Amino acid sequence: MKRLERASIVAVGSELLTPLRVDTNSLFITEQLNAIGLDVVMKGVAGDDREELAHLFRAAMARADLVVFSGGLGPTDDDVTREVVATVLNRPLSEDVGITERMRARFAARGYAGAMPESNRRQAQVPAGARVIENSRGSAPGLWIEDGERVVLLLPGPPRELKPMLNALVAGALRDRAGGAPLVRRVIRIAGRIESQTDEVLQPLYRQWEQSTPRINATILAALGQIELQLSTRASSAETAAAAVDGAVQQVLGVIGDDVFSTEGGTLEAVVGESLVSRGYRIALAESCTGGLLTSRLTDIPGSSRYVELAVVAYANDAKTDLLGVSAALIAEHGAVSEPVAVAMANGVRARAKAEVGVGVTGIAGPTGGSPEKPVGTVAVAAVTPSETRSRVFRFHGEREHVKFQASQAALDMVRRMLF
Repeated sequence: MKRLERASIVAVGSELLTPLRVDTNSLFITEQLNAIGLDVVMKGVAGDDREELAHLFRAAMARADLVVFSGGLGPTDDDVTREVVATVLNRPLSEDVGITERMRARFAARGYAGAMPESNRRQAQVPAGARVIENSRGSAPGLWIEDGERVVLLLPGPPRELKPMLNALVAGALRDRAGGAPLVRRVIRIAGRIESQTDEVLQPLYRQWEQSTPRINATILAALGQIELQLSTRASSAETAAAAVDGAVQQVLGVIGDDVFSTEGGTLEAVVGESLVSRGYRIALAESCTGGLLTSRLTDIPGSSRYVELAVVAYANDAKTDLLGVSAALIAEHGAVSEPVAVAMANGVRARAKAEVGVGVTGIAGPTGGSPEKPVGTVAVAAVTPSETRSRVFRFHGEREHVKFQASQAALDMVRRMLF
């Protein structure tokens, strides 16, 4: 039996072709397939249109020996994945009575009023020769279809249903058929550098990795307030691949140093939270132009109540004075957007909260409000710990939301470096 080596992913749903919904299933599917040595060579999104979906399915089969569908297995007329796959593969559909009875029992067990709607019987339609994959978290079963040397896999769209189903297949039937070497990937995140500067210092390592065995593949990506370096390799075993990538990570640390804030793809807010916990510190935040974004990012981390003590959004100058004790004379002398005011905000919120760490952020997010001396994007950030005070004025570019995010990123990175 031919081993599976190349995969295509087809996400189904007209909502995925709008700006309102993003296909995240394909990211999870790719990660799982890579882990057992399958290369994803194509991804596509099709709406609930039979002709378009059939066209994409044929293209996917031409590129790969495994095609994974996500979505389009529901009970309504616009759930067309089963019908399209059956038509393209010339497999007649028939009702699996066992699926129907399990769905009826599921409806009864959940106490739904009335009998199961007849439309749900669509989910019991199975192409000839397909193997049914049980769905423990929903009504739509998955399907495994072998077409010559190829495998076509139909999975439900909701992630809570798709993920356990795919995990079971990756641990079993898919792993048994996978023929490639396992791929190991690490994500390094860097702050305080621009992409070109980072790429330049990494060039000698790129050349070295191209000649290494196993070869290390590197991809560098720029994002707001950070650089992401993805390292990956394949080897005869996952352990060998992991050891090679670990060695490459250490080389990156050797040339990038403290600008690396995570070697495991962690977020800056998570890294800061871990540092606060390890020191037994609590943090207090005084925000002006970021409007609570900095606090929101920190509190997005589960368990952040261990270290987030207090946050104040002091947008107006009077609020900075009344709530944080910033001197009106200081604001008049230096302006609200200045290092002295940011420091005073950090000290004020730290004292009010009786916390070990205080942060102050004040700036001009735009699109109006700037001046020749302090243009839009000017942000002053300050942080205070028991042993140190730091402050800096930044000049950020972009729209209002971009300035706000970069300001929050700069504040988090300042705290990270002080707690390093």
